[in-house]
Amino acid sequence: MFVTAAYAAGAEEAAEIAFPPFDSTTFASQILWLVITFGLFYLFMSRVVLPRIGSILETRRDRIAQDLNEANRLKEEADQAFATYEQELAEARSKAHEIAQAARDAAKADADAERARVEADVAGKLEKAEAEIALVKNKALAEVDTIAAETAAAIVSQLVGGTVTKAKLNAAVKAAAEGGE
Repeated sequence: MFVTAAYAAGAEEAAEIAFPPFDSTTFASQILWLVITFGLFYLFMSRVVLPRIGSILETRRDRIAQDLNEANRLKEEADQAFATYEQELAEARSKAHEIAQAARDAAKADADAERARVEADVAGKLEKAEAEIALVKNKALAEVDTIAAETAAAIVSQLVGGTVTKAKLNAAVKAAAEGGE
């Protein structure tokens, strides 16, 4: 019971006392303390917090600008390296083409030289063979008279049964050769 009586007395007192911010008798002191607190808070923010935030933002802005400049510089270097690569690749292709053309020309010159050497060798062998054929032909033609005389002697001896002198046989073969031409 004691607790409820004390509670009831506290409730009556509380009903008579208003909430301090809503109490009109304390408005002047509240406004004074509000102005003092706001002024101190404003000074603290303007002198301490805002310069730090401003320096942080400026540092970030500078860092971003530096990073963008670095990125642009690296992009330009990459573009320049790519252009150099393309130029060197074109030069390498050109040089490879020149080397291939020189190799083809050298191979063609070697083939032409080898063909000329082989043709000269074949021409030499052909001339030698023609000379041998002409020699054999001349030799054979020179012996035709002798062979004709011997054949005629054999035929006469078979047909007639006698022998004929060599001089008569040679004269007959010569007369037959002149009459056939």
